[in-house]
Amino acid sequence: MRILIVDDEPAMHESYRQVFGSRRGGNATALSAMAAELFGDEDDAPSEPANDAIDFDCAHFNQGLDAVEAIQDSIETGKRFAVAFIDVRMPPGIDGKETARRIRALDPDINLVIVTGYSDFSPLDISRAAGPADKIFYIAKPFQAEEVMQTATALAHRWEADGKLRSAIALLEEQKLELAANESRAVHIANHDSLTDAPNRLSFLHMLGKAVKGDQCFAMAMMDLDRFKIVNDTLGHLAGDELIRMVCEILQTNVPAEGFVARLGGDEFAMLYPVTGEDEATMVAERLLKAVSVSFKVFGHSVQGGASVGLMVVEPGTIHDPIDVMRRADLALNEAKHNGRGIVRLFDEAMDESIRFRRQIEGGLSEAIAKGELKLVFQPIVGRDQLEITGFEALIRWCSPEYGMVSPGMFIPIAEESNLIHELGDWVIDRAVETLKTWPGQYVSVNFSPRQFRRHNFVAHVMERVANAGVEPGRFQIEITETAIFDDVERAAETLFKLRQMGFRIALDDFGTGYSSLYNIRRFALDCLKIDRSFVDGMGRERESAAIVHSIIHLGRALGMEVVAEGVETEAQLQALRLAGCSHLQGYYLARPMDAEDALVLANKGYMGLEEPEAELSNGTHG
Repeated sequence: MRILIVDDEPAMHESYRQVFGSRRGGNATALSAMAAELFGDEDDAPSEPANDAIDFDCAHFNQGLDAVEAIQDSIETGKRFAVAFIDVRMPPGIDGKETARRIRALDPDINLVIVTGYSDFSPLDISRAAGPADKIFYIAKPFQAEEVMQTATALAHRWEADGKLRSAIALLEEQKLELAANESRAVHIANHDSLTDAPNRLSFLHMLGKAVKGDQCFAMAMMDLDRFKIVNDTLGHLAGDELIRMVCEILQTNVPAEGFVARLGGDEFAMLYPVTGEDEATMVAERLLKAVSVSFKVFGHSVQGGASVGLMVVEPGTIHDPIDVMRRADLALNEAKHNGRGIVRLFDEAMDESIRFRRQIEGGLSEAIAKGELKLVFQPIVGRDQLEITGFEALIRWCSPEYGMVSPGMFIPIAEESNLIHELGDWVIDRAVETLKTWPGQYVSVNFSPRQFRRHNFVAHVMERVANAGVEPGRFQIEITETAIFDDVERAAETLFKLRQMGFRIALDDFGTGYSSLYNIRRFALDCLKIDRSFVDGMGRERESAAIVHSIIHLGRALGMEVVAEGVETEAQLQALRLAGCSHLQGYYLARPMDAEDALVLANKGYMGLEEPEAELSNGTHG
């Protein structure tokens, strides 16, 4: 261990040589006591002597400037000093205060010991010049040999420990940067197409959602390549992939400046761009169509390009559901294909018989509750290891005498567009907690739409209905999507905080399909992440899906959250998720959604049996 000694008196240097040359080192217990006195570590002082004597390599200098130069050399060579013993009064040249200041400026880690019989400066003056104060110590002249040895030994140990701590911090910083890079890469993979690196369907839906909430007229164009299957069948899939990449590049080059291009999958693309009306929207779409209707050179083969385009123009405030905009553009695309291909078709109401049906559904839904046409079914959520049933997700069903079984994917968005969603939501809460009271200890998980979550006094409303039923909030889980919380992050954070204070469980549904960051996950302090079934379904086919599933599981475990994998359809998926460490599972392989009576039997049983698994596919959140 290197020691720097700066003193203008030769006799003092001889004293130091005798101290550090004797190698008796003093008693280890005394050294420990000295360290405890210096640093306040009485509780950590060893109870028995330790054989940790240090070999000191001392460098002696008579003047401060020589000592400063030695410090500079030690930094350049990497052979740094642990401790410097500095006299204050050293005429001529710079004094001890200035020497300490310059040394500290060069080496912020060295421990400075001021050794003096008389000083022109107070300890505060020296501390201000050569601080921090916890790296400056004082010994009065004349000193005892043992005092110097104990100080040098204690500070040398401290310098060594500080070095290890700095290395550990540096390693943590590197790991932090690596984690940030991995998070950025995961977000990019989740929102970009692996073939073209263009935005994918998830990213497009996000942009479309922002567009429908905006105050600008825009067009959505959906394009499908004509006779693309022939390219794959005759030239192979590699040629087909290359053609997809070439078309994507052309679209990105020719879309208007504020436009957005995404590959939805296969040979299907979607574009968003601002327009003043239908005429401009059609003109831009025809220009894009013409740009891809050229002859391509693919691996030496000439391929004639061509496409069909469906177009939907949206005025501000007219449509609030991005899925509905996409559906209408898709209807227009189908019309274009049925009318000879290679053309642009603008959506009109005549193309969509379902619009009239939706209006009829809205009228029927308003009476469905009173007529007893709605019911809840319950799908088990089970633990990974023993397949213990820990809870049930409540799923709504509507059996209409007029329309038959109506999909929740149809009537819930309709209810969301009107105040019916609040009446419907209250009915679900009441039925869910009534059923919950018959179970031995499981919780019930209820989905809440973004509009319900933004309801005035939402927290008090939910608390009142659950409390009136005599149910503990800890047995009631509120499932929300990222859309609900990211519309107004500040308000969402406050709402979730209040719910957690009252004891409710909070689950983030369809996780991985939106735009959550690590910061927001920590900020909202969730209990559970639910992996979207699309990733579970793609685990066996797509490396990206498997990577996202594993990342979500590791994230949840690191933050102390449950992770529920939805849409478990096969034995292979079940085993893969178990091996990955997913804490909870849900899906048709384990159990279909069931009536309250069957759910009670299963809840009392407590565990799943997989002798006769169901093979039918589910449809995600709605079972």
